[in-house]
Amino acid sequence: MGWFKKDPLQIIVFQGYGTDTHFYARGRALEDESIDLESQKIWHLAINTWKRFETDEIKNVGIDLKLPNNKILKGVTDNDGYFKIKASLKELKKLTNKEGWLAFELSYNDFNIKRTIQNQNRFPGEILIPSITAQFGVASDIDDTILHTGVVSTLKWKVIYNSIFKHATNRSPLEGAADFYHKLYRGTSGKNSNPIFYVSHSPWNLYRYLELFLKQNNFPKGPILLRSLSNFLKKKSQEEKPQKQKEILNLLKTYPNLPFILIGDSGEHDPDIYMEIAEEFPDRILAIYLRSVKHKKKMMRVKGLVENYKTTMVLMVESSEQAIEHAKQHGFIR
Repeated sequence: MGWFKKDPLQIIVFQGYGTDTHFYARGRALEDESIDLESQKIWHLAINTWKRFETDEIKNVGIDLKLPNNKILKGVTDNDGYFKIKASLKELKKLTNKEGWLAFELSYNDFNIKRTIQNQNRFPGEILIPSITAQFGVASDIDDTILHTGVVSTLKWKVIYNSIFKHATNRSPLEGAADFYHKLYRGTSGKNSNPIFYVSHSPWNLYRYLELFLKQNNFPKGPILLRSLSNFLKKKSQEEKPQKQKEILNLLKTYPNLPFILIGDSGEHDPDIYMEIAEEFPDRILAIYLRSVKHKKKMMRVKGLVENYKTTMVLMVESSEQAIEHAKQHGFIR
């Protein structure tokens, strides 16, 4: 009714991935709720969590994407503000930096839109195009794999507490995890630039929170692949694959010549998902690493699954040192 000042608009671009001939970017158009990523105060943390999930989406609006060679791609947001922009192009690698990241710029294509911050209708984005020197890719879970979360706690109360009342910079990574991932990134030559993909069941609302956690704790930069909150809440049929499984299968199909290492934890469904993927692509999965969790019943179940599994190497690890030693022995790292 004009009584309250409207929030400025923004476009959040999720770090994605592509190939030399296939461009694929996704993100979300939202009102900018001015989430304070720096404040450590409990009240601010609670308010920020509310803002992450109480979003004001910019629905059914046109988006322009400008590549470094000035080529313009077009997209439209859906009813939840999400957009996907795909295109078959040529020689995209020539547009990347030395680490394989292709930077681009997005904007609302309605020139009448003035509600962006300082009227700067320009929002940066980037996708990863893996280097030709890559030996393998890594698809890693986040919760209780590299980030202490508590997904096996009763009613997941630790997940709720940590997500609401802990700042991303105060969240604890699993000891040695960042070092292990950097070794995987560098590979046996030390310069392989093996791509790291972070795949989680968490909703896209937590994207910037998780992005900050990875950066603050010195994990290798890589695409963060989450799921929409509507899918998070929707009841799935028994035949439908989990979103994490769909994302990893898409990685395998996008890079048909690249084998993968899968990393997860023993607390939830990672063992089942990863083993099913390995059954479908037995020559593409080099190894599966599963972080042990402090839950006797879940650990017994996973040990039963792993005990006689022969399709690919599966290692249940108590520490990053165990995983590093195994990776050295099998020629994944030096």
